[in-house]
Amino acid sequence: MTEIFIGGGGPEYGARQGLRLGYANRHGLIAGATGTGKTVTLQILAEGFAKAGVPVFLSDVKGDLSGLAAAGRADFKLHAAFMERAARIGLDDYTYESFPVTFWDLFGDQGHPVRTTVSEMGPLLLARLLELTEAQEGVLNIAFRLADEEGLPLLDLKDLQALLVWVGESRRDLSLRYGNISTASIGAIQRRLLVLENQGGARLFGEPALDLGDLMTRDAEGRGRINILAADRLMGAPRLYATFLLWLLSELFEELPEVGDPDKPKLVFFFDEAHLLFDGAPPALVDKVEQVARLIRSKGVGVYFITQNPDDVPEDILGQLGNRIQHALRAFTARDRKALRMAAETYRDNPRFDIEAAIREVGVGEAVTSLLENKGVPSMAERTLIRPPSSRLGPIDAATRAQVMAASPVAGKYEHAQDRQSAYEILAQRAEEAATAAEAAERREEEAEVAEREYRAGRRYSGTRVPRSTARRQYSPGARIGEAMTQAVIKELKGTTGRRIVRGILGGLFKGR
Repeated sequence: MTEIFIGGGGPEYGARQGLRLGYANRHGLIAGATGTGKTVTLQILAEGFAKAGVPVFLSDVKGDLSGLAAAGRADFKLHAAFMERAARIGLDDYTYESFPVTFWDLFGDQGHPVRTTVSEMGPLLLARLLELTEAQEGVLNIAFRLADEEGLPLLDLKDLQALLVWVGESRRDLSLRYGNISTASIGAIQRRLLVLENQGGARLFGEPALDLGDLMTRDAEGRGRINILAADRLMGAPRLYATFLLWLLSELFEELPEVGDPDKPKLVFFFDEAHLLFDGAPPALVDKVEQVARLIRSKGVGVYFITQNPDDVPEDILGQLGNRIQHALRAFTARDRKALRMAAETYRDNPRFDIEAAIREVGVGEAVTSLLENKGVPSMAERTLIRPPSSRLGPIDAATRAQVMAASPVAGKYEHAQDRQSAYEILAQRAEEAATAAEAAERREEEAEVAEREYRAGRRYSGTRVPRSTARRQYSPGARIGEAMTQAVIKELKGTTGRRIVRGILGGLFKGR
């Protein structure tokens, strides 16, 4: 198998259209207005890649793509239409079949839980997820830097929240080294973390973290597994959805080895609702996406953006998407007409028809296609009838989903969260030690004061006289930040009130969780 059959239609439509596997890692675009057939096109591409032995990752925004796990049925209302279209476009071996599917879900309800750690997400993507200002992002970067220097693993949100409390308490000393750290910025980050937690985002962070190898497997017949992320509920938090997919793409880019131009991709990644990735994105993030899109193809990964309008994708990234399937665009406003004209201009002209008119007129299940040919040259635009899917059109029921999950090769691997020692526990222990040290220092100072009063009164003190100078420890120039914090507690927080503050801020905060 050297290509994936997309469709055709005869003389009035154009020649047979196939996506060549050797150029499938040159990325692609599936665009079109709502209801024009983008989801079915995504479905038949996922089927084609799976049959070619290429694993696929896609997000199921509307819940329809779970049907890939079940075969189509002859009693389906569109059965006759599917058979007629298959005959018309020359798909002689058209049959119904199911495909190997692994379901994933950030919330763990409709698929295996998928997690990453706060450290793996990194400050850039986390700042994007939390919608932080430049100053707040700077504080977050300082926190990550300190976590590295102090050996504080950041695994889940409570680790990051505890670290920010620690940074706030030590801000005077840290500001001399890293620049101003304001309590307002720390408070703003903590509030954003609370919002993320309320949206269910806390489930994304933790262990066991996702093993990318589990996304790149095949079944016993050699077919690539189709990894489906349940995203219908996730779309209620669009920033979380976009950031997670971008993180996953970045991880693939960082971890996979260079393979040049393989005969077929190692993995194909579909990014549905692509406009969510770019809406309001800072230039640094757009640059990162462009870099990943430009370089990840040499690692054998093809990326396909699915969106309503091609101008949802920045021009620099759009220029790297060699395989195009354009469903109908509606031109009701001046902006729509401009977008339609720009979309038509990105195709290689075909003297047989007007591309702009064709994009406006194609019906449901039809598209204007341009796929890479020899030497990676885009083919002329063609009007194409998209082939019918072999798997079920529409969602499967809950019982079938449960059966697929039970038979999954990763069943039981990610279901139970782990909570090993990390920043939260380490800082809690340091806080306990600081509170204990403060109490011991106060006792020594009280003994020193009593001894001195007894000495001055000429009476013999029964205890051991402790010089006052030993009750106050000084900072050593090379002390680590954690030790400096403990010394600051001993130096500044004395007496009963001081002990309560230490326990309340540094001790009770951690114990109370």
